[in-house]
Amino acid sequence: MSDAGPLRTLTRLLRFSLRGLIRDLRAADVRALFIALALAVAASTMIGFFLDRLDKGLTRQAGQLLGGDLVLEQGRPFDEEVRDTLENAGLVLSDQVDMVSMVSHGDAFQVASLKVVDAVYPHFGANHVDRGDGVELLDHGPPPGEAWLAPRLALLVEVEIGDRIRVGQAELTVGGLIEREADQSAGFGSFNPRLMMHVDDLPATNLVQPGSRVEFEILAAGPAEAVSSVEPLLERLRRNGVEVRDVRRDRPGLGNALERADKYLSLAGLAAVLLAGVAVAMSTRRYVDRHLDTAALMRCFGATQAELTRLFALQLMWLALAASMVGALLGLAGQAALLGLLTTFLPLELPPPGVLPLWLGILTALAVLVGFAGPTLLRLKRVSALKVLRRELDPLPASAWLVVAVAALVFGGLLWLYSGDPLLSAGLLVGGLAMLVVLWWAGNLLLGLLFRLASRLPRRGGQEGGLVQALRLGGQQLARRRQASLGQLLAFSVTFFAVAMIFLVRGDLLTTWQDQLPEDTPNYFAINIQPGERDAFSAVLEGAADARSALYPMVRGRITALNGEPPREMVPPESRGDNALRRELNLTWQERLPEGNRLVAGEWFDALGSDALHSDESGNWMAAVDARPAPDASPAPVPMSMEDGLAERFGMELGDTLTFTIGSAEVVGELTSLRNLDWDSFRPNFYVIFPPGVLERFGHSYITAFHLNDAENDTLRQLVRDFPGVSLLNIDAILGQVRDVLAQVTRAVELVLAFVLLAGISVLYAALTASRPVRAHESGLLRVFGAGNRLLSRVQGAEFAILGLASGLMGALLAELAAAGIYLAWFDLAPRFHWGLWLALPLGGALLIGVIGHLLSRGLRRQAPAASLGLLGEA
Repeated sequence: MSDAGPLRTLTRLLRFSLRGLIRDLRAADVRALFIALALAVAASTMIGFFLDRLDKGLTRQAGQLLGGDLVLEQGRPFDEEVRDTLENAGLVLSDQVDMVSMVSHGDAFQVASLKVVDAVYPHFGANHVDRGDGVELLDHGPPPGEAWLAPRLALLVEVEIGDRIRVGQAELTVGGLIEREADQSAGFGSFNPRLMMHVDDLPATNLVQPGSRVEFEILAAGPAEAVSSVEPLLERLRRNGVEVRDVRRDRPGLGNALERADKYLSLAGLAAVLLAGVAVAMSTRRYVDRHLDTAALMRCFGATQAELTRLFALQLMWLALAASMVGALLGLAGQAALLGLLTTFLPLELPPPGVLPLWLGILTALAVLVGFAGPTLLRLKRVSALKVLRRELDPLPASAWLVVAVAALVFGGLLWLYSGDPLLSAGLLVGGLAMLVVLWWAGNLLLGLLFRLASRLPRRGGQEGGLVQALRLGGQQLARRRQASLGQLLAFSVTFFAVAMIFLVRGDLLTTWQDQLPEDTPNYFAINIQPGERDAFSAVLEGAADARSALYPMVRGRITALNGEPPREMVPPESRGDNALRRELNLTWQERLPEGNRLVAGEWFDALGSDALHSDESGNWMAAVDARPAPDASPAPVPMSMEDGLAERFGMELGDTLTFTIGSAEVVGELTSLRNLDWDSFRPNFYVIFPPGVLERFGHSYITAFHLNDAENDTLRQLVRDFPGVSLLNIDAILGQVRDVLAQVTRAVELVLAFVLLAGISVLYAALTASRPVRAHESGLLRVFGAGNRLLSRVQGAEFAILGLASGLMGALLAELAAAGIYLAWFDLAPRFHWGLWLALPLGGALLIGVIGHLLSRGLRRQAPAASLGLLGEA
């Protein structure tokens, strides 16, 4: 029997709370609470579902650039153990062999880049091949006995479709001309025109011999979980010198775009949650005011504080569960709608949504309810039974700073959960609280200024002075309830701030992505330009290329020492498998800082003291190179500039030395500057740059990048004919795929704004609902003293317009400060000042709040004065 009592009590409380909630649904504040919570869940689940699916789908499409979700490459065939581990994890494998060899037809010979593929190739996309009847899209490589050639290779060896071409000791039939490959995994390592053949024909060529320079690759495709499950194997392979590539780690331009899209969508979701929280806080205050009399009456009938707490907590729990269900359904429908709208632009097979975003959405709703409503609900617990007789015995409201502190802690936790960055979350939280203090102080000053301006307006009657009188009365009404007006100002300011920030970040992200790939982005790389061909090659491009980079000299050298010690022993453990330690780097010399490079540490060569660094009279660094050291001595170091990312991976600082072996000679470079490179520019970039006079004595060639439109085919033919030894690499395919991915991300960014706007509207609705009784009472008083409907309409419109104007100004200030901080800390973008914001937000705020407030107050203007006056004590 002892257990039956608490069980019956709990059952009674559950039943009583559910009935109370159903009855309360008729109240505007409960509807506002429900809408705000449902929007919070809908925004978080929709963005969670969609972001998860979109990220996986875009990563899969971006993986097409590499040829697989995972690419392994080394100079010898892979062990069966590695293959078995990958296959057992659920990955589909495709073997590929890359090498450079001479191909011939009759008396014509040409160096070609061979791409040997199997029957599984390609994992993604299709090859664009002309087999004699126009370009076809083929989801396979050449069959055994055939070879597909790049058009430039066919031109150089003078073959057509159906001719026989010799590759090593084998003869293959030219089966087609490659217009575009399904993947671009060879990247810029493929400097010669392409020949694609089947792996079954490789043994007959007899090209793979001990000591041959051959790259064996495994292209693996499969779900992200499968790739994650083999991470221990991948780490071991990296330590053993195997090159492991994936989209996010090895395609910085594309990876940054996806990463920024992820962060933007998460930011948009957080903005919607923040706005929903503000709406919850405003609605809860009205909810508590209405239930104070009910709580006091229940205290008269013997209810304890604990029972009151349980009752109203259960009532709001029912509300949260119902809002979570509705919000989850809206989130599922929203992500499906987004996906449907993008179907024509996003030809991806996205995985089905998981359940994690759903649980995160419910957790978000509960967190918002506890954080933004909890402190205010404590008033119901402290109500006195005597309140039914003496209305002045209302329990004191929770301190505004207590509400802000609890809400801030909860929102900070959500920010941590969504961003995964505790330092960033703490920084934004502290910065947000500081800005809120400034906003409170500035809001007081701004409201005081607006009220003084309104009070100084002339007192006029009649139709001519109607607008002026409305502004004066509206300002006076706001002044009479200064604290309530300040609370609404803060709520509306936060609303405008959140919406404006999302729009600002969206616009600046799109501008960054568009600037990243302008129309004249180079679509051709030319390499192996010999010194004697430099001027003639440049003359052909003069006037024909829409845009081109400088011609950079290039020398290949291998890193053999770091501070005089073996490099693998000196770099951090995680960098010992770095590709830069296993291959020759492209080195160059430049007198001035190249375009697209930004100096982040140290000084450029022309600022260094010549006496300390052995320059000759002309400024070249000759003495250190030409001096012949003793047999046991190392060459004297010369200045060197390095890309900051490579220096960070190697753990290098200014003053460290790096030894390069070039042929049989050594060059020691002393790190005197660090550069940040624009890897997204599709222009020549170099990890290491020396000053003039260091590398000229070594054999070198030149490299450049340029843009040719489709109408410049004659220029391309002239380059192929006049410079047969120059390799032209067409990167139109890469540019097209990157542009497609960025366009899809852009559309996703634009579509998530709808929920942020809905959350902002919910704040307006909650604020106007919370202030409805006070406004009704004021309207009733004005009606008693003879005000007509027209004057009431103008006064209410003016009041909301003044509030909107002040909120817009404060929102613009918050948005500028927050956007600058987020750009620097989260998006790695340069802050921008937005002049249009300071004009659009105040005027738009005055218009928006004025119109919406005027429309929602229409019912009050139609009520009789007695009914309006009675709303002030509505229970």
